Amino acid sequence: MEKHDDDGRLGVVAGLVRSTFLVNAVYAESAREYGLTSQQGQLLCVLMAQPYGMSELGATLGLAKSSLTGLVDRTERNGLVQRRPDPHDSRALRVALTRKGSELAAAFYTETCRRIENLTTGLATADRDTLADLLGRVVQDNKVPMVFLESGEGARS
Repeated sequence: MEKHDDDGRLGVVAGLVRSTFLVNAVYAESAREYGLTSQQGQLLCVLMAQPYGMSELGATLGLAKSSLTGLVDRTERNGLVQRRPDPHDSRALRVALTRKGSELAAAFYTETCRRIENLTTGLATADRDTLADLLGRVVQDNKVPMVFLESGEGARS
């Protein structure tokens, strides 16, 4: 049973869990419209920042090695990513977007940002800023990997 405050508002746990379901549903719908699974969409968005080694990518996405290998294999077969030799370790590979993957990632990312941004249109600007500040603190305090850049954040180095 959900906990509500006396004034009908959701508690923090229910609010965070339900907002996660909401964002995931929007993300999944956007991915489907671009011919992607949610995990492929996450992979493309992560790789927008830079190529990653497989172990680093697995840690960032929270996937076991076998699941990650299957995801990269399927996405590579679709021509969206490619494995390249790591310039610093000849035994390792890095996963990078192809040109087609980069174009699809940019379009998917832009549309997904628009849809998620629209979830907060009922909030005043000050409330949206407060929400962003609070969520930012929760994310930083819990050391959440950078799996989705903020619009205009650019690639990290």
